[in-house]
Amino acid sequence: MNVLKQDKRSYILVGILLSTFMAAIEGTVVGPAGPAIISSFGSVSLMSWIFTAYLLTMAVTTPIFGKISDLYGRKPVFLYGSLIFLAGSLLCGLSQNMTQLIIFRAIQGIGAGAVIPVTFTIVGDIYNLEERGKIQGMISSVWGISSLIGPLLGGYFVDYLSWHWIFVFNVPFALLSIWLIFRYFKEERTTREVSIDYGGAALFTVGMTALLFALAVGGGETYSWTSPFMLSLIIGSVVLLLAFLVVESKVKEPMLPLHLFKIRDITLSTVANILVSALIIGLTTYLPLWIQGVRGGNATLSGLTLAPMSIGWLIGSIISGRLIVKSGSRKTAIIGVVFLMIGAVGLAYMHKDTALGVLLVFTFIYGVGFGYISTLFQIIAQSSVGYQVRGASTALNSFIRTFGQTVGVAVFGLWVNAGIAGRLAAEPDAAGITSDDINKLLSPHGIAELPEGSGGLLSGILEGSLNSLFVVMAIMAVICLFIVAAFRNAPPEPEEGTGEAQPSVKS
Repeated sequence: MNVLKQDKRSYILVGILLSTFMAAIEGTVVGPAGPAIISSFGSVSLMSWIFTAYLLTMAVTTPIFGKISDLYGRKPVFLYGSLIFLAGSLLCGLSQNMTQLIIFRAIQGIGAGAVIPVTFTIVGDIYNLEERGKIQGMISSVWGISSLIGPLLGGYFVDYLSWHWIFVFNVPFALLSIWLIFRYFKEERTTREVSIDYGGAALFTVGMTALLFALAVGGGETYSWTSPFMLSLIIGSVVLLLAFLVVESKVKEPMLPLHLFKIRDITLSTVANILVSALIIGLTTYLPLWIQGVRGGNATLSGLTLAPMSIGWLIGSIISGRLIVKSGSRKTAIIGVVFLMIGAVGLAYMHKDTALGVLLVFTFIYGVGFGYISTLFQIIAQSSVGYQVRGASTALNSFIRTFGQTVGVAVFGLWVNAGIAGRLAAEPDAAGITSDDINKLLSPHGIAELPEGSGGLLSGILEGSLNSLFVVMAIMAVICLFIVAAFRNAPPEPEEGTGEAQPSVKS
């Protein structure tokens, strides 16, 4: 590995941390602005697409930009991606209607699809294995800090300025990050003939967009899973993605090198990452629902209940990064998943009267597990391959995380909705009550609109449905343990034939 002078690496690291903060806080600062945006534009039915558009474009572009960074270098991808993200942010702040905002959020997602995986890849390029654990811990800390201050910052902007500011306040961070990487990160790449996988990129983009769109909108009143539109969308996406795999097995420079899955730890971490990412979205989405709908708390209490998870995440990521060098992938992963299992089983046994302090302990333990295992997956992606495919490997890990969250939120939503509908149908005293009344249960003003005496009944139905989901999440954590137990019992290192050659980096 060609090592930069320490001061230049420090400047590059600052640029990476700033770009990570920029992308991470954008995912948490938007939430409190939802009511204000609806107040400005209306279109409450489109509200979820402010988040879905960002998630979709980020998911489908992450592997594409990862491969481009392998072909043309990390620096140009980072710089162009940052500029796209910056342009999308400014346009979001200037939006005049909901349609514009959704389109501009999609542009933001494209930029994030370039920036987020490449920042991790640059870390893999300029730091050795022993150093990567510490640096990944710092990056994870940025994500944790963002999750804590993002909602508070978003609420401040909405209350005292305007929701438009949540999209433009990060412009100085973006500009400084762009300048630091442009100024201090120098790549010397060996000139070689490249073959762009246009067919694979097109098939993947259309096929994955169709699949994620189906997962985002399926199962509702507008599009049932058995409707001709949904069936056509799902079948079409499967056909396109199968065609993508065929193309990837034949082209010279595949967007997704399928030989990555010959590396045992990458294959195992890919499968486990889907489950872990689903657990993350399940906890952050449905624990607040429990706090407000079952315990009768408010939104502020929901946010405070998740705060220990962020703290635990920071601690777990720092320890994991150091432990993997000494103890290897298997032991580190097992420790992390054991924490996940304790947190998941604990929440599966909670009930309406469970003390709040107990919930805080379990969310903290959950967070430690997330920090352990997520950092490990990132290091495996970087360190199990050589330079020429490190970008694609790191991007694959980032994509799987987003994909797991997208699938998780769709499947868990179906599970909870089905549970509510089934319990309403089986409850004799629920005549005239619909699942829409659950929404009123979650609103301080809506409770007064509920039929007399139905509040306790609805709370019990919601409690049973959420409890069954937490049981499913506990089972998923146990399954993760069996998967990671098959990791190699050694620190990750590039295997033969994974592109070990690395161009120098100027000092």
